[in-house]
Amino acid sequence: MSKAKEIAFAALMAAVMFTAQVALSFLPNIELVSILVIVSAIVFGKWSLMSIYGFVLLEGLFYGFGIWWFNYCYIWAILYIIARIFHRIENPVIWAIISGAYGLSYGLLCAIPYGIAGGLYAGISYWISGIPFDLLHCAGNFAVALVLFRPLSHACRYIQRHI
Repeated sequence: MSKAKEIAFAALMAAVMFTAQVALSFLPNIELVSILVIVSAIVFGKWSLMSIYGFVLLEGLFYGFGIWWFNYCYIWAILYIIARIFHRIENPVIWAIISGAYGLSYGLLCAIPYGIAGGLYAGISYWISGIPFDLLHCAGNFAVALVLFRPLSHACRYIQRHI
């Protein structure tokens, strides 16, 4: 695939991630970004990082660059790394478990900048106060990955072959 096509597709994937996030923002921690990051990391490899950071930039431009935005700078890279490590796994149940575990740990990972900025207790209280949302995130990620992993993988592989 040519560099121009890679950049164009990365921009399109970032726009899809952003649009999916905005469209589902009325639901508490139910999102499609995690499965999109997983599938794009598996299928498109390292250049999917352009999509991820394009999405992160769009989030900052749309919602503002608060302390939460720094979370996005590493949170999605962690999921990308996990997906790359396990990229040979084809079983949707395994990906549902991985995605659910990621959703459950999301609040803990997001608490890091709050702990740095406000001290250890600020980070811990941020994490604890978000546990109900992390449970929803876990369940949502599990269900979404279980249902969408295979169709999105097939669609992305088709795109990869035909670009």
